[in-house]
Amino acid sequence: MSKKLTLILAFIGMIGLTTACSNEDDIDNDTIAEAFELRNVNFDFNPADGYTIYRALNPQIFASDVILIYRLAGTIDSSTPIWQQIPRTLYLPEGELDYDFDFSKEDFTIYAGGTYDLATTPTYITNETFRIVIVPAYLSNKGASQVDFSDYNAVIKAYNIDESKIKIMK
Repeated sequence: MSKKLTLILAFIGMIGLTTACSNEDDIDNDTIAEAFELRNVNFDFNPADGYTIYRALNPQIFASDVILIYRLAGTIDSSTPIWQQIPRTLYLPEGELDYDFDFSKEDFTIYAGGTYDLATTPTYITNETFRIVIVPAYLSNKGASQVDFSDYNAVIKAYNIDESKIKIMK
């Protein structure tokens, strides 16, 4: 009888230990979707990369997470911004202006380039404002095909991001 009881208790203990150590309930759940703002920033210029804005991510994101970036393209009124997802091409009288970006788990860079000398249109490379949205891989797999990523407001709503808590990046 005591061997059976010991075996049953050992089996129950192993099940409890397996459940306690399981990662199924922790698939990036501790990472939440969040947004940051770069406000009134200027692109830096260097001959190798052209016009760029570089920022380190602190803390770093998981390698499987995704970053979306939106540029403040204007406002409807003082409380209604117009956000455009980048990459984006603007067709101006001077030529084409392209905004693009890349990212890693450690940093991101926003690029501005074009078919003309961007210094002739400083309004597109100075005092720019961007929203950087971090979408954890766990969330990006949940209904991502139903989210219109080009619509900033749809993204904020889909990932329950509280705009009153958006942090300003330096």
